[in-house]
Amino acid sequence: MQAIHQTPMMKQYFSIKADYPDAFLFYRLGDFYELFFEDAQIVAKELELTLTSKNGKNAEHPIPMCGVPHHSAGVYIEQLIEKGFNVAICEQTEDPKATKGLVKREVIQVITPGTYMSALSEKENRYLVAVTEWAGRYGVARGDVTTGESWLTTLPGEEAVKREIEGLLPNELIVESESLASLLRPIGIPLSIQTEKRSSDLADGAKDDAQRGAFELLFAYLTKTQKRSLDHLQPAVAYEVEQHMQLDANTARNLELFRSARSGERKGSLLSLLDETTTAMGGRLLKRWLEQPLYTEQSIRLRQDAVENLIDDFMLRDQLHEELKHVYDIERLVAKVGYGTANARDLVQLRDTLERMPSIRSLLLSVTSERLRQLEAKLDSFEELSELLRDALVDTPPVSTKEGGMIRQGYSAELDELLEAKTNGKTWIANLEQQERIATGIKSLKVGYNRVFGYYLEVTKANAKLLEEGRYERKQTLTNAERYITPELKEKEALILGAEEKSCTLEYDLFVALRERVKQHTKPLQQLARSLSELDVLLSLAIVAEKREYVRPNTSRHVQVDRGRHPVIETVLPRGEYVANDLTLDDTRQMLLITGPNMSGKSTYMRQFALIAILHQIGSFVPAESAELPLFDRIFTRIGAADDLVSGQSTFMVEMTETRQAVTEATEHSLILLDEIGRGTSTYDGMALAQAIVEYIASNIGAKTLFSTHYHELTVLEDTIPTLENVHVRAIEQNGRVVFLHEVHPGRADKSYGIHVAELAELPDALIERARTILSHLETDVKEDAPNNLLSPAQSNEEGSQLSLFEEEDALKERLMTMDLLAMNPIEAMQALYELQQLAKKG
Repeated sequence: MQAIHQTPMMKQYFSIKADYPDAFLFYRLGDFYELFFEDAQIVAKELELTLTSKNGKNAEHPIPMCGVPHHSAGVYIEQLIEKGFNVAICEQTEDPKATKGLVKREVIQVITPGTYMSALSEKENRYLVAVTEWAGRYGVARGDVTTGESWLTTLPGEEAVKREIEGLLPNELIVESESLASLLRPIGIPLSIQTEKRSSDLADGAKDDAQRGAFELLFAYLTKTQKRSLDHLQPAVAYEVEQHMQLDANTARNLELFRSARSGERKGSLLSLLDETTTAMGGRLLKRWLEQPLYTEQSIRLRQDAVENLIDDFMLRDQLHEELKHVYDIERLVAKVGYGTANARDLVQLRDTLERMPSIRSLLLSVTSERLRQLEAKLDSFEELSELLRDALVDTPPVSTKEGGMIRQGYSAELDELLEAKTNGKTWIANLEQQERIATGIKSLKVGYNRVFGYYLEVTKANAKLLEEGRYERKQTLTNAERYITPELKEKEALILGAEEKSCTLEYDLFVALRERVKQHTKPLQQLARSLSELDVLLSLAIVAEKREYVRPNTSRHVQVDRGRHPVIETVLPRGEYVANDLTLDDTRQMLLITGPNMSGKSTYMRQFALIAILHQIGSFVPAESAELPLFDRIFTRIGAADDLVSGQSTFMVEMTETRQAVTEATEHSLILLDEIGRGTSTYDGMALAQAIVEYIASNIGAKTLFSTHYHELTVLEDTIPTLENVHVRAIEQNGRVVFLHEVHPGRADKSYGIHVAELAELPDALIERARTILSHLETDVKEDAPNNLLSPAQSNEEGSQLSLFEEEDALKERLMTMDLLAMNPIEAMQALYELQQLAKKG
């Protein structure tokens, strides 16, 4: 190792860095955080910083180095955290002015993607998830250090764990073994392996050892990385997945619950539509309600009663909504207090929030809803704390807690004296300048200040000769001016600076003591936050229901939705233009086989029902004229086509994998939505699979199912499956062009209108006409075949029967039937027609 590597400072650096190999070490040097070696090289590239060398560019073994200013380091740290890196903050723990030799340094905090106190956004949780295995079962602990909340659950197997993690999409994962790491690493979330656990009474609510072990793993990781008080952490809440409707990541994506499929943005999602919350903590709770809809009728009814109460009382709804606009994010404010990072502005926001409590409580005294009455009972006014904060803090304090200006006059007599001395001293300085200008006759004379020389009198060199000899003591000579001092000026300087330093120190001490007093109210403040959050969400649901003309659904064994609407799509159309449709499912009608042309609205019809079911189970009203709905334990969706390139899976493989999940995990209480199953393979294979899937769901599962298809041949299954009925989305031809009516009617569609859709896509006219000619010939050939080539369930199970849907047909027809015109661009369509022509010539 080179000599420069052996300097005391670099030895200290190596010693500290050895304990944090998986984190960038931000090593404090004066006013900068410096990084060295590989850390410097990576960070310089990631943040586009200048990479320098500690021992000079021309050294034989240069040490790569880069740095960021201490005061603005947060911006750079946030960028690294959002990229999935860890950062270890290494501070000077001794005063350099009072230390001889090397200043002592140590890591005071390790910031990771799951422990960063700055939120992703106000209405998003930052989840850190720990997973442990215990006796064949898996404990999952989910925590948010920015709010202090945590939740525990137990899952039965690896697939359930993967689904839970994929649904939550946490910012960071902690596991206790390499086997769990191997299972979860492909999800692509920053992951660490840790075996250390730490017991805590916060886990007393755990239902079993798996849950307790997961929380102890989570708590140990937080303690190890944060290295500070975690008094804001709340007792963990245990839940069972069976208490909620289960929605996997695929279903959430297909139904666009949280993100628009087209843009990937929040706008255009169901969450965005429902979010009329005025508080950040209400927005986060609404998202959690959507992530875990209820599966308990009583809980749903309590929420619906509250929403109905708020809809019926316009004045109450409007006044509560206005009050909540002035409520800040108590959850995160309290967390910052417990963390020791809250500043005076944070406490002023807390004070302003608490001052709203009497008004909010008085408004809730008139409610009739049981749940609203329960929330009102939990709203403490915190009058004593509110008064303390009002007396202690000015209305608009600075961000910094160490430069004064926070504490209100009258709160501390000692501070008031120091501030008066400082103020009087500065007044004396201002008067001195005016007096000396008069005495010397030099109008440009001024009194200045800098940190090196303190206060001084400055006179230009042109005027310096006008000064009486010995009047001032020369202190500094500049290019164009002379600077002087006087004994009286230095005396006042000592008074002013002494008062300023003492007042800033005292203000900081007073503020820290005030913050500690607020900290004593942590638990009741967190309870207040939970109550206000729920009130905000219920208000949001009421506002949306009233604005969008939603109705209260009833819980029933069967489905009866009258004039249901898609909650998101209807908002982008002119009012009244969305075509509403009915839907009925019961014990004798459990499956709908939906036919109709592309773009007619089959997928929309399916999605809208799923969204209505979810809205029902979060306690919301729904977009319909009336609705009766059962409680669904799970919703399975296979809608749309997409390759999973990362896993090397084709569209069809993804389709079959998602279908497998539905047919193997659904129960009779589930809802299954399958759209165009079988289109990713040949016509015969696809149709055979589609028929087999329909039959399997009907005979083995009994789940309520919507199955849309282009295989019109499947509509004959209505004759053999008693619980299946055909419906179709209407379209008509006008002047040779297709007109989509978006109306769902009983019975099967008469044709698919595929060529009409191709015409709407503006494929070349010659191509369209040729396609019509080919279709006419094909339809003639099909009419000459036996009228029903579809196998009945009984026939398909006969020994030796051939599991195909049609007799062998010629290659030309096979090629044409497997073509997906809608997936082709014009050039591909022309190429396909040319290949068909060549095939026909050979025949």
